[in-house]
Amino acid sequence: MFSRRLLFVVLILATALPFLARTAEGQKVSKQDAILKAGEITPNIFPDKVFYRGKVATVQMRNTAAIHFGDGFYAMAGAVDNTGYASGIREKYQAYFLSEVPLQVGGEALKPGAYGVGFVSGSKFVVTDLGANDVLQVAGSRDAALKRPVPLQIVGAPEAGSYRLYLGRDYVTLQR
Repeated sequence: MFSRRLLFVVLILATALPFLARTAEGQKVSKQDAILKAGEITPNIFPDKVFYRGKVATVQMRNTAAIHFGDGFYAMAGAVDNTGYASGIREKYQAYFLSEVPLQVGGEALKPGAYGVGFVSGSKFVVTDLGANDVLQVAGSRDAALKRPVPLQIVGAPEAGSYRLYLGRDYVTLQR
């Protein structure tokens, strides 16, 4: 009787081990962060219309990017059509930024949330709340060597775990 039980347990384990090994491998792969390009971002994860300072603006979905962290959370940005806003707001509100996790933006702490972002004179990166109030301002950088600047992109930075959010040639570093 004992040997039948043992044989039964061995058979179950032999059947289940390949499945468990595949699941563990899949979990290792999914733990890595991934940068998503515009073609991979749908309105299911990033809205195509966003509310900011009393109006709804259209997101230029072709100019979106995201970081999909290994634990399933996102930080995303999308250039917006800011026509209809006053010039002072348009200057600071170039993109809509969403983060599900706390981030370091140019070395400053930013809580999870929805924000308007943009670069103002001298590559200063400004983050505003949905009421257009400044949340933080940090020094950005200008990448004159960037061969093909696009309106908005996120790329990996040379430092591990860091990313660059570009608006044209101007960028700011993001870290979790």
